[in-house]
Amino acid sequence: MAFSVPASPSAYKSPALTGLAPVIDRQTRILLLGSFPGEASLAAQQYYGHPRNHFWALLSAVLNIDLVAMPYPRRLNALLAEHIGLWDVIAGCERSGSLDSAIRNAQHNDFAPLKKRCPNLRRVCFNGKTSGKLEAAFAEAGFETLVLPSSSPANARWSFEQKLTAWRNILAI
Repeated sequence: MAFSVPASPSAYKSPALTGLAPVIDRQTRILLLGSFPGEASLAAQQYYGHPRNHFWALLSAVLNIDLVAMPYPRRLNALLAEHIGLWDVIAGCERSGSLDSAIRNAQHNDFAPLKKRCPNLRRVCFNGKTSGKLEAAFAEAGFETLVLPSSSPANARWSFEQKLTAWRNILAI
């Protein structure tokens, strides 16, 4: 089954910002896709590096593992041990600040080889509406999909408890 993501209109421009490498392996069964790292994450070269982002606290509660207390490399290893991978839908873009609404000239990551790189991948979860725009493409490629409320502190409409209720569905496969 072929899998493609629609190219952005400026797919051939060189972006000002480049995202992070995927955290996946052949055992990955669940992939969490964000949109693009914010300024704090890019500066730290860490997924969800802003201290107010709920991502690591949400996953800690979902997995019953204190990821927040771990150094970043151990967090990633713990996720992989749970067969969970991380990546973003956008490989590069132009953006001032950290808001998804400020992303311009986005270039999507190449997801075509994903099934070969992660043969056990069954579910793709999207951290927020921006990444969730690609849900249909992943569903069409045969993956279970789930769009989650954004873990970003900018998503103040949802309390942590409300986010957690939705995020618990990550493991419902």
